[in-house]
Amino acid sequence: MNKTLKKSYDCIIIGAGNGGLAAAIRILEKKLSCLVLEKHNLPGGFATSFRRGRFEFEASLHELNDFGPKDNPGDVRTLFRSLGVEDKIDWIKIKEAYHLITRDGKYDVVMPFGVEEFKAKMVEYVPDSKKSIDEFFELAKEIVAAQAYTNSVNGVTDKNYMIKNFPNFIKTGSYSVNEVLHAIKMPQKAIDILNAYWCYLGVDCDRMSFIHYTSMVYRYITKQAWMPSKKSHEISLAFEERIRELGGDIFYNSEVTKILTGENREIQGVMLKNGTIIHTHHIIANCSPLNVYGHMLDKKDVTLSDIKAVNSRMLAGRGICMFLGLNKSADELGIESHNYFIYDTADTKKQYDLMKKLDTNYAQATVCLNRADPNCSPKGTTMMYFTTLVFSDDWSKVSERDYFKEKDKFAAKMIDVFEKATGTHIKDSIEEIAFASPTTYARYCGHPQGVIYGYEAAGWDALTPRLMMMKDDYTFKGLRFCGGFAMRASGYSSAYFSGDISGRQTAGEILREGK
Repeated sequence: MNKTLKKSYDCIIIGAGNGGLAAAIRILEKKLSCLVLEKHNLPGGFATSFRRGRFEFEASLHELNDFGPKDNPGDVRTLFRSLGVEDKIDWIKIKEAYHLITRDGKYDVVMPFGVEEFKAKMVEYVPDSKKSIDEFFELAKEIVAAQAYTNSVNGVTDKNYMIKNFPNFIKTGSYSVNEVLHAIKMPQKAIDILNAYWCYLGVDCDRMSFIHYTSMVYRYITKQAWMPSKKSHEISLAFEERIRELGGDIFYNSEVTKILTGENREIQGVMLKNGTIIHTHHIIANCSPLNVYGHMLDKKDVTLSDIKAVNSRMLAGRGICMFLGLNKSADELGIESHNYFIYDTADTKKQYDLMKKLDTNYAQATVCLNRADPNCSPKGTTMMYFTTLVFSDDWSKVSERDYFKEKDKFAAKMIDVFEKATGTHIKDSIEEIAFASPTTYARYCGHPQGVIYGYEAAGWDALTPRLMMMKDDYTFKGLRFCGGFAMRASGYSSAYFSGDISGRQTAGEILREGK
């Protein structure tokens, strides 16, 4: 029998992932009541950790970009500071940007942080790249300034001001990464090295927005990358603590199965799996719109326009991740870097296509956390995690009977690729191993097909169009989204900012309604 919770809330957040946690704080800061509902027994979603034997593995975070030091904060540190969580977390700075290796033998390069250091190293690898790499960073600086202005006016920009102050932002706005890099006559080798970060956004550089990619690269290189010393779960717990400080509620083991509506699609509340009904007129969903429109809402409330809007968007990378606890130190194993990008080829379009099939997917973004934090695992041990994306639903072809066999096969392939690319020997030192497939991610977070990158941010659905279409996307009064499927696209930083945006928008709407 259903029961109704006596207390109602100004806003309910579905999902205690990064975006949902940030949104809750923004609601509570306005002295409004807020409840976060999470189906698991811990906050964070992907931002968590887990134990196997004597190792505590980071579940997903490779590094947090645009954070910066205390005296020169990036946008993410500034956001964390304004949310009241910055000082609840112990931060570690990553020493180098990335180590790019291609299996075709063309590249084995290590790139540093710092604009001048990065440019100098690029010129060392590609002597005729100086003019174009200088121009790239000038463009990047203008793009980031334009984004800062846009944020400062909540997206309501002055056309003439934009044309006068950010002409190159406008000129490059509709072009891909490679179109602009070729236009500034960057040598192909420099393009290949510069494009190494592409897998963090999950779109090949023939289609990826130049503005989106350039902004990310600039923020990485200028503000460096950072990690919480106690893994991403430390961030999630800091957010939870802040929510409770502000008087918010978080209910764990509380899966939302239905969003309740009244006449004219007015939000009335939610129903939990156990039948409990909780009233609210505002919901922020930190989950897939496919789940919301396909399962949580009554069919009578879902319009043809809703269905078209959801189905017109392309799912991004499905996740595969392997975690290794090794019984030797990184020095003993010969592991040199914190962050490896190992590709078959530096041609991002060819690599993207190869990653559509399990049998041709040899790419990996691999982290040795001990190179950032020597104390992250017991003395004399090493902790690594290997991630790749599958740009199709190819994993669905794996039968239940062959599931574990396929996991073992793919894990062995990832280890073999890393050993051959780096000249290391890790296989004989494995003490603990865990493997997460797209099935794992579909089960854990309810994402369709095991997607970990939300919707693919390309073409009409790239970052800039999403931000421009925020008003148009708000078609169901009282229902907003945050997280990887929302307006800021995928990634840790983007998820926090999407929660910030949705939280502030919802709080403003509630206050205008007079609560």
